[in-house]
Amino acid sequence: MFEFPDVLRIPLGDWIDLLMRWVLKHWGPFFDTVGDFLLQVLIYVERFFLWLPWPLVVAGVGVLAWRTMGSWLNGLVMAAFLVLIGTFGYWDMAMMTLAIVTSAVLISLVAGIPTGILMAWSDWVESLVRPVLDAMQTMPSFVYLIPALMLFGLGKVPAVFATIVYAVPPVIRLTNVGIRQVPRSVVEAAEAFGSNRWQILFNVQLPLARPAIMVGINQTTMMALAMVVVTSMIGARTLGLEVLLAINRIEIGRGFEAGLSIVILAIIIDRITHALAARQQQAL
Repeated sequence: MFEFPDVLRIPLGDWIDLLMRWVLKHWGPFFDTVGDFLLQVLIYVERFFLWLPWPLVVAGVGVLAWRTMGSWLNGLVMAAFLVLIGTFGYWDMAMMTLAIVTSAVLISLVAGIPTGILMAWSDWVESLVRPVLDAMQTMPSFVYLIPALMLFGLGKVPAVFATIVYAVPPVIRLTNVGIRQVPRSVVEAAEAFGSNRWQILFNVQLPLARPAIMVGINQTTMMALAMVVVTSMIGARTLGLEVLLAINRIEIGRGFEAGLSIVILAIIIDRITHALAARQQQAL
């Protein structure tokens, strides 16, 4: 009487296993092709980051921080933080981490911003996509590793796939919110002057929604960076792999250095993207 009856059990897990077996049987070659293409792109992005001379990267980050944050001191601090990663011996690993994060963020933006626009245009689409976004944001990030492994195997590609699933919701939500918050009177004025939907989108709605979209880009980037340690469990060579090895070997110093390097990257990316969003807000 106090135990839940087995007759009411829903075999959802079995149904999902059957679905995944069907997908692998009928769509396996397609995912192999997509995985090979993404792998080549990731290899070129990673080689580019590793090819860049470290003084050029440090100087570029410093100048970018100075121009966006409005203070040469901030630029100097951000550059010093980046040099600190190199002093730990993790420069190459940091560039590999940035390669995966950059690739995941770019793909997230390509997929997320148009989806947010569609949600802003259609209440029906919003009602359909919103529960999916809720599930993507509340599902434990480790769960994303299972289908990524089944579809793409080990390595960089499943790491990027899992990162995209985890990181794309903020830019979708904030693009939708930003466009919906554009005053109706402004849109009506554009319509009165004969603008069509696409002209209104690119000349009115997106410029006015740019601060919200920039905040979405900031949040997507930070969430992608938060997946660094998780994706190291499926073979991604990032700073997260050093943290994982340090945990397995109980090397406190190694784990602290790698963890601090991740924190430094997060601070640099967050401050610069947040400053860009603030500048967009002030421009309006």
